Amino acid sequence: MKVSKRINVIRGNLMRSLTKNVASSKKNKHAQPLYQDDIKRVLICRPNHRLGNLLLITPLVQEVSTLFPNCKIDLFVKGGITPTVFQNERAVDKIIQLPRKPFKNLLRYIYCWFAIKKRRYDMTINVVGDSSSGRLSTRFSNAKHKIYGADDNEQSLGEKGDEHIAKQPIYNLRDYLRDFGFELKDQPIPSLNLKLSDREISKGAELLSELVDTNKKTISIFTFATGDKCYSVEWWTTFYNRLKQDYPNYNFVEILPVENVSQINFDAPSFYSHDIRDMAAVIANTSLFIGADSGIMHLAVASQTPTVGLFSITDSKKYEPYGNKSIAINTKKAPIDEWMQAIGKILK
Repeated sequence: MKVSKRINVIRGNLMRSLTKNVASSKKNKHAQPLYQDDIKRVLICRPNHRLGNLLLITPLVQEVSTLFPNCKIDLFVKGGITPTVFQNERAVDKIIQLPRKPFKNLLRYIYCWFAIKKRRYDMTINVVGDSSSGRLSTRFSNAKHKIYGADDNEQSLGEKGDEHIAKQPIYNLRDYLRDFGFELKDQPIPSLNLKLSDREISKGAELLSELVDTNKKTISIFTFATGDKCYSVEWWTTFYNRLKQDYPNYNFVEILPVENVSQINFDAPSFYSHDIRDMAAVIANTSLFIGADSGIMHLAVASQTPTVGLFSITDSKKYEPYGNKSIAINTKKAPIDEWMQAIGKILK
């Protein structure tokens, strides 16, 4: 393990240890019942800059918007990509973005923390229970109702023991509201959704037509991932050849990472854009997306495209794609023939 990574692990463990008991979401026994009109402004805390982690809070934003249709939502995040992710989400009002390097932008960093203290909120929601900065920002915020996500390291798992990181804060929110006598309708958990406009999807179709013959259906693939999640060139070559063999009537388009690397040696037409919404729009015009656990995999899900997530290291129960016939495949436990059968069911 690299020194910098080891230091981050130590820092993270230390901060979690210091903040795990910072507060609790438990209901005050003297609290008054909570009604829809009581919640007019909500703060959602997810101080993280990674694309996948930002996309994973889109279901929570949809849930809050549905439960409280007249409320405005502020986001407490990190990095600069958040406005792009939520540009079509009307409920999002203010985005408070912590700088990724706080010591180089100390005044900006301090300003962001005081910004969540200055504004009055009816509710603050910490997305990930074991996030030290998430718990601290929830505690620091000026809100009547505060949901920290985890109490005594225990989380609500919903009716079916669901551990998914995008669903967990919604279960926590629903449990909290039930404790206050809030009436909840029986409705499914929202899926990741970038809320692409018709215009964006049309642009994606035009971009795709510049790469392949759109008279044929297209399968999009993403062969990169970070660290141990990235499959080798040999692995991808074998899998890609099998895909071409089993689906000769489909086009294949490779979505490239910013690193501009291809584990199939650029054998397929490829696409990359600095604009993640353009990338999502291209994927939205394909019949299926296949890729390892990554931010681009979550982007494909958020484009509302059936997605096959390839898992070998990370916990698929926590990060799997869901909705729109999407599935996760554990490539270490299932043989390649089973992968192809699962893909075939989706394409049919």
